[in-house]
Amino acid sequence: MPKQIAVMPEVIVIGVGNILLKDEGVGVYAAKYIDENFLFSPSINIIDGGTIGYKLINYFQGYGKVFILDTISADEPGSIYSMPSKALMGMGHYRRTAHEVEVVEMLEICSLTETMAEVNVIGIVPEDIKSVGIGLTDKLKSHFDAFVGTAINELKKAGFKARRKRNKRSLDAIIRSYNLPHVQRPSARRKVSEQLI
Repeated sequence: MPKQIAVMPEVIVIGVGNILLKDEGVGVYAAKYIDENFLFSPSINIIDGGTIGYKLINYFQGYGKVFILDTISADEPGSIYSMPSKALMGMGHYRRTAHEVEVVEMLEICSLTETMAEVNVIGIVPEDIKSVGIGLTDKLKSHFDAFVGTAINELKKAGFKARRKRNKRSLDAIIRSYNLPHVQRPSARRKVSEQLI
């Protein structure tokens, strides 16, 4: 009898959040940081989900396993949580921003269907999600490596080998890549953030 080969379910890492509202963009930065600094075996898909909200349903139903990197409204800023989607659906206080509401709503809708990925949320408690500006507070910068480390550990638990790329790209360089000149003018910042919220 031929030996059975274990097939890894297709996996995707989605960084969600609004980069125009300070710490709310941490999930987006973390996804890009992981994508640019690590190689995985088997390979995985990593995307910038921004504020895609209701389109998450396509990922929840099209993949075997989904990791969401996001902010989570809980206690102490900088605290990091890793939880299955079932635990998240029971956390009413998670729903503090528009995209947080949409993430939980999509999980709740998909849980009623026959096809749903195994979803794990890796969240960090933000310090400031009200100020308009690209970048992270010092508090979240100081916990960023631990946030990324938690995501890498969860991927390892899921059976993936992770190895650092030779040329490291820093968090500051990643944030700068999102820092477009037209977003810096106060009037433009308001207009852009109103469209994305």
